[in-house]
Amino acid sequence: MNKLTRRRFLFASGVTAAGALAAGATQVDWTHLMSAAQQTPLDPKDGVLVVVTLYGGNDGLNTVVPAGDRAYQNARPELAYQPEDVLDLGDGLGLNPGLKGLKGLWDTKELAIVRGVGYPKPDHSHFRSMAIWQTASPDTPVPTGWLGRWLDGSGDDPLRALSVEPVLPPMLAGAQTAAASMPVGGLTVPKGALGKAFQALGGAQNGEGYWQAKAARSIADLYRAEQVLGSAAHPAKGAHKAAGGRKDGALAAQLDVVAGLIEAGVPTRAYSVSLGGFDTHADERGTQQRLLTELDGSLTPFVQRLGRTDRGKQAVVLVYSEFGRRVVANASEGTDHGTAGPVFVLGNGVRGGFHGDEPSLTDLADGDLKETTDFRDVYATVLEQVLGTDPGRVLPGHSGRLEGLLA
Repeated sequence: MNKLTRRRFLFASGVTAAGALAAGATQVDWTHLMSAAQQTPLDPKDGVLVVVTLYGGNDGLNTVVPAGDRAYQNARPELAYQPEDVLDLGDGLGLNPGLKGLKGLWDTKELAIVRGVGYPKPDHSHFRSMAIWQTASPDTPVPTGWLGRWLDGSGDDPLRALSVEPVLPPMLAGAQTAAASMPVGGLTVPKGALGKAFQALGGAQNGEGYWQAKAARSIADLYRAEQVLGSAAHPAKGAHKAAGGRKDGALAAQLDVVAGLIEAGVPTRAYSVSLGGFDTHADERGTQQRLLTELDGSLTPFVQRLGRTDRGKQAVVLVYSEFGRRVVANASEGTDHGTAGPVFVLGNGVRGGFHGDEPSLTDLADGDLKETTDFRDVYATVLEQVLGTDPGRVLPGHSGRLEGLLA
């Protein structure tokens, strides 16, 4: 999102002066994070939430595909997938062919698909709809994000939440506290003989002053970050390898960083990452499948990696987009802004399978899917069962939950 669209986004969300100022005041670096991991490490029993935002409005019907439904085929003669094209999930639904890794997670019960997720009186504007999802306030704009309000209620430490996106999203801005921000940008330390000499500067020396010792510790922390995070410390160098040798981009880099920070014990409980480009008004099939393949190649190894450590096993991943697309394809072999769509929840503690009712393709609201699950039910569930807080403090006036979503 460029500066103009972010400004419009902040205005639409109501997260204006306080959130924007907080965003600029909470930048952190590797040294800060590694020091926090040493001083106040994450308890391996504490839940961690990783929120993945798909900007642009992902087409849910071509993600979790009702390929055998005649109404789906009739509505999208050129855009529809055939039953033999999709990855069968049962219940007449299949995953987009770009999501082969997620199909493996489905088979091992580490992927839950919440169907028909949306909000009452949906809005087709990207900015207003995303603002609703990020503030969890469908009726009126409010000046805080839903995880920002969680931060406000859990203390004043911005490191409890961290954005590794290019900008701090409004969902992480509270009234008193905003999350920390560390955009993925690349960490490079010297190599060879120069590197060894530079690393030696990180050692403690007798009689050194306060600032000399502080500088030395920062060098030691820098090398520790390099050691702990590995290739994730070099996202600016470009592509990351995924399954099958395919290269991934920004999302893979963001998730690599998050995985390394979780494993290092950084005391962050909520992370924010994102992938854009889902506004597929034309030539959707190729564009969306490419993006979903990137999502798959980033998420699958991330979830598998989390499952190999005690801290990682406590993490839950939430994947959402601001809205789905309309049922009927447009004249440009794409789809226009719609309403409800699927939400993915992944991780070791997830009860895999379908949750919520599948929206009807024939009982529509002015051509749009009718929401069957309120998105705040999903938020309330992860707030309570992952972040260990009373959802009523974050989502005032909302009492819904999704029973059975998490173990």
